[in-house]
Amino acid sequence: MESTGGQVAYSHGGFSLDSTGAGAVSRGFDTFRHGWQTQVGGAFPLPAFSQATTGDFRVRSRVAKVRDVAITDLDSASVIRTAGTPYGYADQARMYVVRRGTWTLGGAPDRAEHTVSAGQFLLRHGRPLHFGAAPHTTVQIITLPAAAFEPRLRNQSITASADSAEMRLLLAHTNMVHATVTDLGPAGVVAAHGALIELAKAVAAGRFDDTEPGLRPALNRAAKGLADRHLADPELSPAMLARELNVSVRTLQRAFTEAGESVSSYIRHRRLDEARRALTAQSRLPSVAELAAHWQFSDSSHFIRAFKKRYGQTPFEYARSAGTTGS
Repeated sequence: MESTGGQVAYSHGGFSLDSTGAGAVSRGFDTFRHGWQTQVGGAFPLPAFSQATTGDFRVRSRVAKVRDVAITDLDSASVIRTAGTPYGYADQARMYVVRRGTWTLGGAPDRAEHTVSAGQFLLRHGRPLHFGAAPHTTVQIITLPAAAFEPRLRNQSITASADSAEMRLLLAHTNMVHATVTDLGPAGVVAAHGALIELAKAVAAGRFDDTEPGLRPALNRAAKGLADRHLADPELSPAMLARELNVSVRTLQRAFTEAGESVSSYIRHRRLDEARRALTAQSRLPSVAELAAHWQFSDSSHFIRAFKKRYGQTPFEYARSAGTTGS
């Protein structure tokens, strides 16, 4: 959505595209360009793309714009390559976060000046560059106002690992923006934009201001994502999450308390959720003792009590009501 007059400060928009299916390839690039023009707008001009790219645009993409920040996720099954240098980016910086494959940028289509490999990011301000990638590349491109990084970044680049605590927080927030951008009201736009800028600055500086209350939703989301990947890990705890995210346990607890729960409660509830799925989704029904051990409950009795408190039934009763047999 494009806003005018006094509403410019609250402009936002977004769209998603999957042109990997056989019927969508022929119109994939046109659909992407239309979405970009209507939802992102002229403040973020698209470059000219190569004929190979426009003719075979097989990508999964989602794009979000919040004021003067644009977030573009690309998961490409085809070549992505520009054919002309983009214009209009003099006052913008770009961050390329590569999850799979390799992203290249150069002053000419055949001369790479920067190569960003999987697990790395490049934050760059300067003259526009061609860019491209081979098939099976996954990248997030965040376009930001250059003023947020001055004077540190003027006409310079920063390349580093994308596995830092600061980057985890930024990516958690960009995922949240993608999920909510079309529903944001004016206050939400301001909050989402402010957090994007502050988290991007934290990535550039290599440190996160954990006293900034506006960043707590991003911290909450990043911690949940990290916890979800380690639910079966006996070391999972508030202290472990705080250590991985480079914040104090108190700061982490505060981010969860504002959302109406504690870190420990979130971990326990997610482990119970996974145990409940195992009671109905597996071909071999696990025993209560196996579930308790796998999901890090101290013993079967503790697991049964916690399960009944959350779901109103014992594991055996739940499995029986779901049409399976209990242990």
